[in-house]
Amino acid sequence: MDLPESVKVWSQFFHPAFMWVLLGTAVYTLYLGIQYRRARNGAEGIKDQKGKLREKHYNLSSILLALVVLGNLGGMAVTYINNGKLFVGPHLLVGLGMLGLFAASAALVPWMTKGNNLARNAHIVFNVAILGLFSWQALTGMQILFKILGSLGGSESA
Repeated sequence: MDLPESVKVWSQFFHPAFMWVLLGTAVYTLYLGIQYRRARNGAEGIKDQKGKLREKHYNLSSILLALVVLGNLGGMAVTYINNGKLFVGPHLLVGLGMLGLFAASAALVPWMTKGNNLARNAHIVFNVAILGLFSWQALTGMQILFKILGSLGGSESA
């Protein structure tokens, strides 16, 4: 794709910044899920907020799923536009695996609403795995970003 050089350079920074925001959102979504579970189990002080917590967790999770998919696709698109290829390595493969886990976790919701505890426990396991992988992705993404920054610095001095 023939884009202005400034667009190519600056586009490389959108994906990492966006994904860091989504990682924070994922942590908050986990917090809401934990609070909803506590309220559902009758925890004092929050059991009267059960419906509100469920709604917030569900709505934010839906938005998070959509934005993670778009962020993943955006990262691949920017890499392809800037390099003419994707770099198949751990960062890309784990990112794609996370998308599968996100989809599987979301697919469990209909069973969870019917009281299926196996679905609830699988949902929790998938999301804890996603958060661990997401944290690892953030660190490896920063390594990639530092490589990009290093190559930008090297091209200016030449």
